[in-house]
Amino acid sequence: MPADPDQVYALLADAGQWPQIFTPTVHAEVTEVPDADQQLIHLWALANGEVRDWTSRRTLDPAARRITFRQVVSSPPVASMGGEWLIEAAPDGGSSVTLLHDFAAVDDDQEAAEWIEQAVERNSTAELEALSRAVTAGPDGEPLRFAFSDSVDAEGPAEAVFEFLARAELWPERLPHVGRLDLTEQGDVQRMEMATLAPDGSEHTTVSLRVLRPEQHTLVYKQTVLPGALASHTGRWTVEPHGAGVRITSWHGVTLDVDGVARLLGADTALADARARVRHNLGANSTATLRLAKEFAEQHAERQGAAWTR
Repeated sequence: MPADPDQVYALLADAGQWPQIFTPTVHAEVTEVPDADQQLIHLWALANGEVRDWTSRRTLDPAARRITFRQVVSSPPVASMGGEWLIEAAPDGGSSVTLLHDFAAVDDDQEAAEWIEQAVERNSTAELEALSRAVTAGPDGEPLRFAFSDSVDAEGPAEAVFEFLARAELWPERLPHVGRLDLTEQGDVQRMEMATLAPDGSEHTTVSLRVLRPEQHTLVYKQTVLPGALASHTGRWTVEPHGAGVRITSWHGVTLDVDGVARLLGADTALADARARVRHNLGANSTATLRLAKEFAEQHAERQGAAWTR
């Protein structure tokens, strides 16, 4: 990979960046840090087209540039799984990255073992390719990844805001920039196909996987079918106490697709201009959603009187 080994290790060590970098990863939460070199991580990821979640324990060794992992709560048909990342300096410069796995299927079922092997092979190949892209800069060394957020404050309960954000099947009625939305749910995971009207008048269809965390008043998502100028797009909605009410924030993580930018915006389009346009379009729609979520929560508070503050 065309990057310094320490840079590659730092990306792998920061699990919060995985959904932005790795195609299969939908969401990653560090749930516990028992020691300086130990982490417990709850992961949601695609495996053979299905969203599975599990908890892994990671051991970080920055001096050796080695990260070992072992699932402590697996998702059937996986009975156990572990492995390691090893990053070494390549002889010709850059980095050499090795990803190893070991696993067992529930009841040693052969068909399940084959399913797991296919999922591991597919995801590992995708992750290594994505990692290489993530450490590769754009033309003239310009960054392809960037992040931003927008917030509004609301005098209403967090539960009402979260309901507005989670009930996406009602968005075509509630949000003027949503033309069509198909939603399916399984547990805390939603799949959402949405036709969106951008501020510049263009319309595009995206598919997102969303993980609902109602106990945290947080909803995270990852687009799996993206607008043409983006290589990846992740985000989250958070609702936090603020003053007498709440602060609602929309966060975005974006990676530009250089070829897509040239194809859609023109070969002479500077990456800085592409970033500004993407930021404007995504931010405008998010801000519209934030304002309507605020209005929904405040109307709810008016109906409930002052009871929601007690």
